[in-house]
Amino acid sequence: MENVRRYRALASLCRQQAAYRPLQNWELLGQAEHFEYLAEVALKAHFDACNAQRDEDAGAAATWETPAAA
Repeated sequence: MENVRRYRALASLCRQQAAYRPLQNWELLGQAEHFEYLAEVALKAHFDACNAQRDEDAGAAATWETPAAA
């Protein structure tokens, strides 16, 4: 999650710089878009890992809760 914050902060800085540097405007906005993309990828990877771990934990709990036949 720390990477997501960093990427979003860098994107914000690029957009701020684009406002003050009209000659480099498009380049800086392109970099901001790239950092936002990296933030989305990192966030998706984080949630995929969390969901996979939760699914594994639920599967392990289900095997413990299965009643044994007498």
